[in-house]
Amino acid sequence: MYYNSIIDTIGNTPLVKLNKVNKGIPGTILVKVEYFNPGNSMKDRMAIKMIDDAEKEGILKPGGTIIEGTSGNTGMGLALVAISRGYKCIFTLADKQSKEKMDILRAVGAEVIVCPTNVSPDDPRSYYSVAKKLNQEIPNSFYPNQYDNISNAKAHYETTGPEIWKETEGKITHWAAGVGTGGSMCGTSKYLKEQNPNIVSVGIDSYGSVFKKYKETGIFDEKEIYPYLTEGIGEDILPKNVDFSMIDSFVKVTDKDGAIMTRRLAREEGLFCGWSCGSAVHGALEYAKENMKEDDMMVIILPDHGTRYLGKIYNDDWMRDHGFLEANDYATARNIVAKRNGSFELKSVESNQKVIEVVKLLDQLSVSQLPVVKDGEFVGSVTDTRLLNKLVENPDLKNQPISEIMDAPFKFISSNTTVDTISSMMNHGDKALMVMDDNQKAHIITKQDLLMAFSD
Repeated sequence: MYYNSIIDTIGNTPLVKLNKVNKGIPGTILVKVEYFNPGNSMKDRMAIKMIDDAEKEGILKPGGTIIEGTSGNTGMGLALVAISRGYKCIFTLADKQSKEKMDILRAVGAEVIVCPTNVSPDDPRSYYSVAKKLNQEIPNSFYPNQYDNISNAKAHYETTGPEIWKETEGKITHWAAGVGTGGSMCGTSKYLKEQNPNIVSVGIDSYGSVFKKYKETGIFDEKEIYPYLTEGIGEDILPKNVDFSMIDSFVKVTDKDGAIMTRRLAREEGLFCGWSCGSAVHGALEYAKENMKEDDMMVIILPDHGTRYLGKIYNDDWMRDHGFLEANDYATARNIVAKRNGSFELKSVESNQKVIEVVKLLDQLSVSQLPVVKDGEFVGSVTDTRLLNKLVENPDLKNQPISEIMDAPFKFISSNTTVDTISSMMNHGDKALMVMDDNQKAHIITKQDLLMAFSD
């Protein structure tokens, strides 16, 4: 048997069980290894689908030019299809993308235009804007627009979803994937949920991206947007392929956590994959620790191959320069709590205590924040800044119960949450965080705890 062209080998990638990086986590954890596609990434699937549909609709004509904004992998998939069918390619990339990705695209005959990362999507210099402008200027060109082209999600609905359902014999209970354009997550999720509506889909997001907050609040918060290094997941826009109804919950992952897990996958599982693969696995395992049972089965998609990141993730000097290889005794929330040696007892206030009593308690304890409890449950939080502002506005509030002016409860995090993740959360609005120790005793983590962690 032989194939008529390389693009005929797209799909039917293997499902592999994780054995080491998930130690101690309940359930069966499987990964869909997409670097077995000819372009070494899952983007091959939607590349051929977008071209097929464009040809059927008459949008892409013989001898045409394919122009796309890409993080590299979509470009590779499109380039392979273009070679097979006689098209030219021009790709725009953000300058944070690895040099390997740019070199690979040039190797398969594409023209590569590098654009600045740290600009807004509608800035004329962004890789989105440059691709759109070229499409308008070049005759007989096609702009696939993987972000809003529904053929993206359809590709995974028609291929990835059915493959996973068949390979797991319908036993899958959880589906996890990084969310960038949204095609692989939402197309696959749609198919799987049609087979079994109880399947839980977990989206992996990056700090600096808008997805998680938008899913939870419906608010597109530009304050969530800031530069990050991880390639291929997270966005500062809302692509049409991201169907939030197909994503049950999001987990955010830091650049560092994703990078470290990527290297662990290579060393401990023999999976030489890309950066967003490590992010997907780290985030999925964080979710699994708290939510999965022994008879559950999770599938995580591994989008691409490690050859794209030889100069970054797999380069010790690069990792060290970015602080990703530094040891830290306070690596996780569990370590912070353990360093207290049992000397810390969590203080809280009852929801019916008067505001003035809480003010005095904050002063007495020399703390800036406290959780609020009712019937043994955490129902709110209070900070000295919040109290001061409210009392300045209305001094009569001092005799009202604290429940009248308290904030939402402090968020609970996993005891395995790393210090850089905790720091990022606090830098973006969380005044303090809560964590349960191994004995299910609650603890609070504050900015002062982080300062002590780094000064030890």
